[in-house]
Amino acid sequence: MRTAEFDREQVLRAAIKAFITKGYNKTSMQDLKQATGLHPGSIYCAFDNKQGLLLAALQQYNKDKAELFQKYFTGNPTVLDGVRRYLECTVQECAGMGAERVCLSQKALSELALQAPDVEQFINEGIRDWQQGFANVFQQALEQGEINGERSPMQRAQSLVMGIYGLRSYANTDPEEGVLAELASQLFKDVCR
Repeated sequence: MRTAEFDREQVLRAAIKAFITKGYNKTSMQDLKQATGLHPGSIYCAFDNKQGLLLAALQQYNKDKAELFQKYFTGNPTVLDGVRRYLECTVQECAGMGAERVCLSQKALSELALQAPDVEQFINEGIRDWQQGFANVFQQALEQGEINGERSPMQRAQSLVMGIYGLRSYANTDPEEGVLAELASQLFKDVCR
């Protein structure tokens, strides 16, 4: 059997945009064909089905976000400067137009929770990894004396992740950048106090 030849990352990033734009249930195979340039048969051959493509797209999304996460904490004078920078970029994403303002994991989880256990499990694992990344960052900030030990690094990470999810959700109702920036600033102060 012949296998389809394509740039996997390019296809997955195109699928990410398609799923973010319409949601999983409303994204048709025709939409995916148009977005990725692959015929449905090639999609089925490479990813088994639409849900397989979503899982692969989520894996690519998590990989891209993890690489970006590391960049926020490289070259800053303090760890907390990296957290601040992360939040500032989140605000810019949320205030922007188009698919970039929506989190694929958040959208897929809200759409597929209790319908697709394997997708839900994969997303939850990704969220735990993201949260652990923040816990590691806050542990480093604690060791460097940037924050106190009143709350554990994990408690701070949980508060931050919850706040970012709230910020992204709120951005769907009032995406004015100044409002989002003020909310992100307050979130930063709350998790760092």
